[in-house]
Amino acid sequence: MSKLYIKNMVCDRCIRAVKQELEKLHVHPKEVALGEVELEKPLTSKQSEQFNSRLKELGFELLDDQKQKQIEVVKNLLIQKVQQGEIPEHFSISEFLSKSLKKDYINITRLFSEVESTTIEQFFILQKIEKVKEWLAYNEFTLSEIAWKLGYSSVAHLSAQFKKITGLTPSDFKKVGGIRKALDKI
Repeated sequence: MSKLYIKNMVCDRCIRAVKQELEKLHVHPKEVALGEVELEKPLTSKQSEQFNSRLKELGFELLDDQKQKQIEVVKNLLIQKVQQGEIPEHFSISEFLSKSLKKDYINITRLFSEVESTTIEQFFILQKIEKVKEWLAYNEFTLSEIAWKLGYSSVAHLSAQFKKITGLTPSDFKKVGGIRKALDKI
């Protein structure tokens, strides 16, 4: 079984276009979904070269598994940091990731943005907001305790960011029994 990752697939037409290109190479994919192709066996180097060239002409890009693995490592580090619930107020994502991965942050952030179409910082904020929702839903902490635990400079800063992302204030979220997202869906 072989998996390919393809950037810029955003609709059903993209899926059909990728399937057609594979069929032209006499390759019959097991499954084609947004951003992913599952094959019974890997492409030959000639097929891979032709497929990649054709994808670029169509506005897609074949990503190698190594890039995807690096992105997953970044996501997992940030998710773990948020789930610990002990983020210092002046926490630096760049220092944390550079130190953890022993890589230059500029390269990490460039790869992340290229693959995920969002910034590392935005991903981190979304993770923190989901943690806030969890704590609010279970009445585990006061809003000021949550702000302190997640490294916000103030309750006002947390509330403003929460409203910007969810459209609700934290207290409104509690009143309506707000909806949370699975971490892998963020």
